[in-house]
Amino acid sequence: MWPLYAAGFTTAFGAHGIAANLGGRSEDRVTSLLVLGGLLALYDGAEVLLKPVFGTLADRIGARPVLLGGLVAFAAASALYVVVDRPGLLWAARLGQGAAASAFSPAASALVARLNPAAGHGRAYGSYGFYKSIGYTLGPLLGGVLVWAGGLPLLFGVLTVLGAVVAVWALFSVPRVPPLPRTRQTVLDLARRLADPAFLTPTAALAGATAALSVGVGFLPVSGAAAGLGTVATGAAVSVLAACAAVVQPRAGRALDAGRLTARAGIGAGLMTAAAGLVCAMLPGLAGVLLAAALIGVGTGLITPLGFAALAGGTPPERLGQTMGAAELGRELGDAGGPLLVAVVATVGTLAYGFGVLAVLLAVGPVVGVVVGSRVGGGWRGRV
Repeated sequence: MWPLYAAGFTTAFGAHGIAANLGGRSEDRVTSLLVLGGLLALYDGAEVLLKPVFGTLADRIGARPVLLGGLVAFAAASALYVVVDRPGLLWAARLGQGAAASAFSPAASALVARLNPAAGHGRAYGSYGFYKSIGYTLGPLLGGVLVWAGGLPLLFGVLTVLGAVVAVWALFSVPRVPPLPRTRQTVLDLARRLADPAFLTPTAALAGATAALSVGVGFLPVSGAAAGLGTVATGAAVSVLAACAAVVQPRAGRALDAGRLTARAGIGAGLMTAAAGLVCAMLPGLAGVLLAAALIGVGTGLITPLGFAALAGGTPPERLGQTMGAAELGRELGDAGGPLLVAVVATVGTLAYGFGVLAVLLAVGPVVGVVVGSRVGGGWRGRV
């Protein structure tokens, strides 16, 4: 399992480490906000388009080859910019990193389920989410230090070594998991599976959690600055959010495996907690920012391992890659849609109204979950 945790860390560290440092210390490469937006969109755009494709490929040829190939491709794409430090190669390297992460991220998620019994999925996904959260936390901080010390090439160089080391580690440590026989699936069959509440409800919750997380990371510093807080205070608030998410995820997974918590109840509680955090973000001053960060972190920490465990428990093993790829697509849409929604509402009104609208949408989720979840049983354990 450790190489899979390292793969989760790699995609999170690579995504946030570069994204957080593109605009601040690379004026020679990022010459305008439009260029910055394009570079940020490349990574996420590649993931939106390719994660379902590579998830399906993992079911067809096995998740391990897709994991290894994605990690090698990530290292190669990162090395491209190290070897040739030019603006055009920065775009190519960032696109290559996103495409590679689209391969090894859903493959790792599928292997987490294949290598653990169903009774241990909560603990396994909790640990996997913990190390991804560590990557999200360290990415901006350590990435900033590396860019300060040696510019973007040094950061890309570290990512090259990280991807290569994890690939070699996985090659020798992750066992071969052969693909399982699959029945023929039509487009209509796929549509039915993806519309089933056993898939749709956890995936929607994961998208909502990612939306709240992205809004917290992106807009809480804006609220803090408007209240007269310095960058140290707002940066600490974002760190509180990531730390709370990291600490809660393993505990939520263990509670699920021990039967102390059901996926539906835990996800509902997580959505309500994240919604409460967004309401706190509407309050002025440091107290509102810190409360918002803590509650959003706890809420997303509850939702993430329980959502993936519910998906793994409700998916035929031969379709795990496809399900995880589609679920990751839902998360990416939440990652982009949440900040966009808040920004649009804030443009018409104020940022507080933006937080409030997203809070209402998240709070509606548990009500919808109660209605549709009853169709598949108490914990979304039906087959997807």
